[in-house]
Formats: sequence, structure tokens, C-alpha cells
Amino acid sequence: MTVSFTPRKRREFLTQTLSLSALAMSGGAAFAQAKPTIKIGFVDGWSDSVATTNLAAAIIRSKLGMNVELVPLAAGIMWQGVARGDIDATLSAWLPVTHEAYLANFKDKVQILGANYPGAKIGLIVPEYVKATSLADLNSHRADFDNRIVGIDAGAGVMKKTEEAIKAYGLEMRLQPSSGPAMAAELDRAYRANKSIAVTGWIPHWMFAKYKLRFLADPKNIYGAEEHVDSVINPGLNTKAPTVVAFLKKLSWKPEEIGAVMLAVEGGAKPDAAAEKWIADNPARVAGWLA
Repeated sequence: MTVSFTPRKRREFLTQTLSLSALAMSGGAAFAQAKPTIKIGFVDGWSDSVATTNLAAAIIRSKLGMNVELVPLAAGIMWQGVARGDIDATLSAWLPVTHEAYLANFKDKVQILGANYPGAKIGLIVPEYVKATSLADLNSHRADFDNRIVGIDAGAGVMKKTEEAIKAYGLEMRLQPSSGPAMAAELDRAYRANKSIAVTGWIPHWMFAKYKLRFLADPKNIYGAEEHVDSVINPGLNTKAPTVVAFLKKLSWKPEEIGAVMLAVEGGAKPDAAAEKWIADNPARVAGWLA
């Protein structure tokens, strides 16, 4: 059947069609705006930070349909970014000891969602074959360590605590700043040569799966008791992406789970690929975080 339009009807039809098209385009734009980019800060070189951040990013992208931008930062700048809203979240807040100074500075401008990894610990780490067992007797063995402690980034929480420990125990050893990867490389060289080395370190970390290590006893409790790694957000994320906040509140994994991703990355896998493989292998765990 053929339908013919008068000039007037044709104009009305075109007007309605254009109006519908404009509405569809505006609706599409609104939909695009409803899927914001989530910026997550992390500490590159901290294996737990890399693993947890990439895991969360992969889930937010694949399950929640949002874009994610990962921003590598030093710990202090990371906290500052979340407080200012330049960064939406970090999953790398070590509390209550390691990052206590950052929390004191920014507690009124951030929101703590809870622990994504319980049972964390910082301190001085040595290979099991090292004679020293405690910070208290480290001076008597300092020559074995070349009178130094191998550290990570200057200003990191574990570095500040180590500076306190050097004073508290009267250690005649210098703290040598470097980075997470550089510290691990020095540990590897010393371990293979069966040489004494003391490094600033923490758990969770892939090196505990690769080497036989232990923490030096800390009778003065300078490094504090067991900690937890928390997810911290800028409060604006509650409005920007409430589904992301709901997911991050539930995200918490076990030592063997984070260890699998960290070891895969240390073995050469790209962090995002290692995270995606873990997600594919553990659908029930992921579903539980999103329920």
C-alpha cells in the first residue's frame, strides 16, 4: 500500500522524526555520562597494591561496565589525591600504623570503606639463614649487613617506622632508600649468594612465596601489631558511582588469593592479564562481591 503526504503532513512528519532523533541522541549522551571514568590510585612497585588494584579495575570494567584509569603515585600523594577528589579511590591504605600520618591529615576528607586484606604486617625482613633474630641484637651483627638496611621509597610508612626503630634500638646502621623493585632485586642477589641482608618489607608480598624469610622480632613494638589494607574513597564517589562503592565495600581477599596474582605478575604476566585470569578462575568469589 502506498501512502502519500500533503506538504503540511510531510513537514509535520519531518519535525517529529527530527525531534525523536534529537531525543535519542540526548538519551545516548545521558547514558554515556552515567558511565564515568573511575580513577584509582596505587603504589607501583608494591606487589599487593598492584594486584588488588588491577583486580578491582578488571571487575569494575567487565562487570560494572565503567571505564577505569589506574594512577601510579607515591603513598602520600595518593592519599592527597583521594582527599582532593583528583583520585576517586585507593585500595592501598595500610592502617592503623603504616599510613597513620596520612589518615591524621586527611581523615575529614576521605571515607574508609573497610579492609580488602586483613592480616598485613610491616617490619624488617631477613632470610631465614641470617643469625640476627631481633632488632635488639642487630648491632652485634651489623658488619654482616654492610652496616645498612635496604629500604624502599623515601617517605613511605615503613621507612618512617624504620627511622624510628634505628633511634629506638640505637642501631649503628644506615637506612638506604631505593624502591620496591630495587629492594627486591637486592634481596634476590643476596639470597642467591647466601649473604646477610635486612630489608624494609611487608606481607602480603610475593617474596614470601619465593624465598624463606622472616621478620626480625620487634620487642619495642615500633612497627606495631598486625595491620589491614583498606579501601579508601573520596566521598564524592558515592554519588558518582554508587555501584562501585558497594562493590569496594565487599571486596576482601585471602592470602592465597592475592598470592596467586602477585606470583603470576612476578613470573612475567601483565598485572591486568593476571587479574583477569584470576577472575575467570574464581567466578563465585567475584559474584559474592557484586551481590
